[in-house]
Amino acid sequence: MDATFNPDKQHTLGAAVSISGTGLHTGINVDMTLKPANAGFGYQFQRIDLPGQPVIKADCDLVTDTSRGTTLEDNGAKVSTIEHILAALVGMGVDNCLIELNGPEIPIIDGSSSPFVEIIEEAGVVEQEAAKIWYTIDTNITHYDEKKRVEMTALPATEYKITTLIDFNSPVLGTQHAGLKSMQEFKTEIASSRTFVFLHELEMLLEHNLIKGGDINNAIVVVDKPVTDGEMERLAKAFGRKKMEVKSEGYLNNLELRFSNEPARHKLLDVVGDLALIGYPIKAHIIANRPGHSTNVDFARKIKQYIKKNKHVKDIPVYDANQPAVYTLQQIEKTLPHRFPFLLVDKIIELSDRHIVGIKNVTFNEPFFQGHFPGNPVMPGVLQVEALAQTGGILCINAMPPGEYDTYFLKIDNVKFKQKVVPGDTMILKMELLAPIRRGICEMRGKVYIGNKIATEGDLMAQLVKRG
Repeated sequence: MDATFNPDKQHTLGAAVSISGTGLHTGINVDMTLKPANAGFGYQFQRIDLPGQPVIKADCDLVTDTSRGTTLEDNGAKVSTIEHILAALVGMGVDNCLIELNGPEIPIIDGSSSPFVEIIEEAGVVEQEAAKIWYTIDTNITHYDEKKRVEMTALPATEYKITTLIDFNSPVLGTQHAGLKSMQEFKTEIASSRTFVFLHELEMLLEHNLIKGGDINNAIVVVDKPVTDGEMERLAKAFGRKKMEVKSEGYLNNLELRFSNEPARHKLLDVVGDLALIGYPIKAHIIANRPGHSTNVDFARKIKQYIKKNKHVKDIPVYDANQPAVYTLQQIEKTLPHRFPFLLVDKIIELSDRHIVGIKNVTFNEPFFQGHFPGNPVMPGVLQVEALAQTGGILCINAMPPGEYDTYFLKIDNVKFKQKVVPGDTMILKMELLAPIRRGICEMRGKVYIGNKIATEGDLMAQLVKRG
């Protein structure tokens, strides 16, 4: 990140960029393309090799396996070993990115995030107009796994920083720790740290044919017990070497260490990648003692629940006029085809992959008040529903891969008008997805709030149609 990088704005890539490599566990060669995405899009993976090209959101609630890396599954598709690419995106300040794959696993390359950081730099990181909404915590959040002896804590802080401690009761690794005071240090201090494996784990994985990546010169191998000549020969064959030996520090001679505490730094890298699955940018000091993928993901779920509970995501939206808009009127005009006098949303103040909150300021100058009703101006109910629909259109368009879309009503159900909307009112328009978008069909629940009271509510279904 350069000195001009504004952490309070959202960022995406300047261009699409690709990298290819083998998946460590599946041994399948995969092409991965990182593509720019709209503000609020977050990180989404797309399996372009499968029918319907399903999309999987980077979300801790979609994690189905953490045994050897983190695996997401949704829409009948899965993608595994996602932590190193997500760490690179977070570490480089990229908020919105579509990750296209033609296989089930992210390429392992050298076992670190460096190759991904390089291609992100090649594409360039560009600032978007939308504000980045940081979520802070005002209490310690702790997660403890007694069985694994793992302890993770999030402390209130003014920046996102991480400390990891590892202790495997290993005479080789001993106790190591690594720290990241600011994400701006990720590239130089953390990105190049490679994954590590204990020799006894490696032998078990080889025995069960679980490391199909063939070339395993992308992992630090820790040797913490005596090894026979026969085992060494077998390993030399697996690594494609004539001869293998154990270095005096207790590491296999398949590669040189990049840092004396490279394993602890790699564990920190994994924490950055796995906590990206919270789905919200956070400011906190994370202290991770003996972390692993399963506890990282459990901790991400805990933090996500805390944020949802404390940020009115589920409850009445709060309009703070001092907060910058996530989408300004100019950005709304770039997204929606509506224009005066039919554009009925002024700005967007909240946006996630599941919900959106928009604002419409109602004034006496609205063209419809000339006839509805002179002397007793009341905003027509159908136009309140239209305002909700336009807000929902932005939510749906934003969740789609880049392109220009129009939204069309398919159905309106269960609409209730509970109080009048009159000049001087500020409509807070909230839309929530009721189900994932499938084949361009969006099902949403909409509510119009005036202050903390519901004026209008209903269920809307719309279809997204790509232009051109």
